[in-house]
Amino acid sequence: MDLQTAFDGLASTIRAIPRTELMMAAIAAMLAGWLGSALARRRIAFGRALNVASSLALGAILVTVVLQLSRFDPRLDIAVPQLGLPEQSVAGGETRVPLAPDGHYWVRARINGTAANFLVDTGATISAVSPAVAEQAGLVPRRGGIPVQIKTANGTVSAPIASARRIAFGNIAAEGIDVVIAPGLGETNIIGMNILSRLEGWRVEKGTLVLTPEPSKQS
Repeated sequence: MDLQTAFDGLASTIRAIPRTELMMAAIAAMLAGWLGSALARRRIAFGRALNVASSLALGAILVTVVLQLSRFDPRLDIAVPQLGLPEQSVAGGETRVPLAPDGHYWVRARINGTAANFLVDTGATISAVSPAVAEQAGLVPRRGGIPVQIKTANGTVSAPIASARRIAFGNIAAEGIDVVIAPGLGETNIIGMNILSRLEGWRVEKGTLVLTPEPSKQS
């Protein structure tokens, strides 16, 4: 491997790193910590203060990451409005979805009032919408949010996360739900497990998918 090939490989790896606010803040905090340690070794008072500040910043970033990742687990139901993390909830009555000719379950849903077709996918960790639907629904990527890596026909891409005020389909309404704004979906949008796992359960009866909210949350 020649030097140019190695350099190109390194440049490609660097370009693949998600350039999020959290990532840049973490890098800045680590550099500040390194500088603070170097100054502290030279007994410069400012160095110790800089080192402590960088440690506190890294701790805050870690807490933010944990809070965001915890939203993928409905058992935690953590909401921190100050960080743009609204409470996620699903309520309503039983909804029955017939099997489509293509062998999938589709619902006509409204996200922030915008109507779109959604595939009910029990294999998807998080719900997703196309950039076109996200724009129509007024979804804005979360500042400082952790991007999701998804595979498309053109390779793996980094997709931002936003919070939908309301997603409604059938007799079910979900509020404050996180969704991925995923390129490459075309006209396919996805109802994922971050909605389905907040139901009491679902079952298939003679080709019909039956979605049942928790009794205490039925309207």
